[in-house]
Amino acid sequence: MNGPAGEQVSDLVRAMHATSHKCCLAVSGVGTQALAWLFAEPGTSRTVLDAQVPYVRAALDEYVGSQADQHVSAEEALKMAHAALKRAQKLAAAAGLDSATPLIGIGCTAAIATDRVRRGDNRVHVAWAGGGRQKACSLVFIKGARDRKGEEAVGSVLVLNALAEACGISDRLHVDLRPGEVVVES
Repeated sequence: MNGPAGEQVSDLVRAMHATSHKCCLAVSGVGTQALAWLFAEPGTSRTVLDAQVPYVRAALDEYVGSQADQHVSAEEALKMAHAALKRAQKLAAAAGLDSATPLIGIGCTAAIATDRVRRGDNRVHVAWAGGGRQKACSLVFIKGARDRKGEEAVGSVLVLNALAEACGISDRLHVDLRPGEVVVES
């Protein structure tokens, strides 16, 4: 099985849906499983304002409002998180939400196992921004230790864990790391 047990995911997502936090998410490279997990539980509309997958470079450049030298980096994940937060603020205002509603932006960018030879490391960077705070985490995968689905699962766990942290939830999903892999926070 790739990823955490279904009941652990469901419990964490239900806890997020029970908070007053609203978020926008942008994921590129990995994180689509996290979106599926969020939408699989009732109450998604209490948490998610918008979710986007700006996948090609031009879409990602447009989303963050600038061209990056390196799209798969902690800096780009932070730019994505801030762009998502800005979108959350715009959508919350348009929906007439109370200005005290806590808003979060989540950004994720990754380069993972593919069907072609790619230079560089397989890696994922996830960031969140909101409430005057921000945080990013990065993981370099050991190439060949997992298939694409396995790397997607780990990246999606990091996305959900970032959202849980931003929502003030102490529970986290287990990150299935291989010997030598470390999640680096910044």
